Amino acid sequence: MSAAFGKCFDPVGTRYGVPTYPWRYAPDGLATRRQLRARGLRPGGQPIAAQVMRFNRRSGAARVAYLYRVDMAKPVRPMTSRRWGALALAMLARRTCPSCQLDAGYVIPTSLGMCVTCAFPEHSDSVRSS
Repeated sequence: MSAAFGKCFDPVGTRYGVPTYPWRYAPDGLATRRQLRARGLRPGGQPIAAQVMRFNRRSGAARVAYLYRVDMAKPVRPMTSRRWGALALAMLARRTCPSCQLDAGYVIPTSLGMCVTCAFPEHSDSVRSS
């Protein structure tokens, strides 16, 4: 057994306060949020049942994924027409340039804060003319 494997194996939860398993060694009946979502489920307010942990060989930092009980998970709430509408408006807001108020057709980069045409007007003229 490797040292990293030994650090991650704590099925009782004495070291980390919650049962901890090495990466890919979690017992059946437990799943991460993504695994639950793939099955059409959500945690539904239940507490964290366990965690899986792995250590990065280079930095030594631990990566943790929380596990939830599958038998206590609830089905995902269906999308209503109002939720679809709210999502569409949110995506439109992310695509709308605050400078020119036009739909850029892509999500505005947060690093620029505006569409590429407004951020680099000197380059956009040469692109438009060709």
